Amino acid sequence: MTRLTKHHGLGNDFLVALEADNPGITPDPDLAVHLCDRRRGIGADGLVYGLAPRDPAHDAEMVLLNSDGTAAEISGNGIRCLGQAILRIRTDGVAASADPGGAGQGGSGDTAAVGTELAIETPGGLRSLVVTGGEVASELWSDVDMGRVSPGPEPSAATLAYPAAMMATLDVGNPHLVFLVDDPWSVELEVDGPALEAGYRDGINVHFVRAAGPHEIDLAVWERGAGVTEACGSGATAAVAAATAWGIVDGAVSVSMPGGRAEVEVIDGRAHLRGPSVYVGEVIVP
Repeated sequence: MTRLTKHHGLGNDFLVALEADNPGITPDPDLAVHLCDRRRGIGADGLVYGLAPRDPAHDAEMVLLNSDGTAAEISGNGIRCLGQAILRIRTDGVAASADPGGAGQGGSGDTAAVGTELAIETPGGLRSLVVTGGEVASELWSDVDMGRVSPGPEPSAATLAYPAAMMATLDVGNPHLVFLVDDPWSVELEVDGPALEAGYRDGINVHFVRAAGPHEIDLAVWERGAGVTEACGSGATAAVAAATAWGIVDGAVSVSMPGGRAEVEVIDGRAHLRGPSVYVGEVIVP
């Protein structure tokens, strides 16, 4: 039996399996494919495992399997969802599975203290999450230190030939390809996304962006291993880094995606992603 919780960050949804609820659990690509299937399973963009950290000074090790079973190095929305799942256990000192209605139900467990910090190990590096508001049992807001954005892989031939005003590849712990276009919403994501990703041996997240103002961008997303998604936290981070380098935005930037808005700001060279995670419910799989 596997105990899971489901969360989403701006419509980018995840199933979360904590080792605290599932002793001895190990990442299983076949299980991820089955559970994430939206017709034959529960449905999600990915399955997040929250395992015991390798370093006891940290709070968890995050392993993310996409809906197709492949592994992802990092996810900004996934980290916030994992953080909410961990804090649901901690606020009342009991496992989430023992409290299907949500921690506290109006009592002291509803609110995590602003400033509460979690250190999450990921294949893309250590990331920290700081609670900025909201309620553990419903919608929690947090700031994730996504680290420094670095150059990504060498652009493919298809990338260089794509009709866009600007282009950049970046690395946020995982690879991203960002295009500046006139209208992200007119792009055929199901066609252009996989065609462009195919030019990269290890795959890549593909994004289409435009500036909506000096502190706002619109972003359409094709995610490696998941396809079209309503939001992408690491993608929002990469898109803002690219747009800032192009000189079309600066400072704290609001990123508008189909699932809602996140904010990205670079502070002392490190990108910070701010947004919500929403607790949907608990799932028990026989």
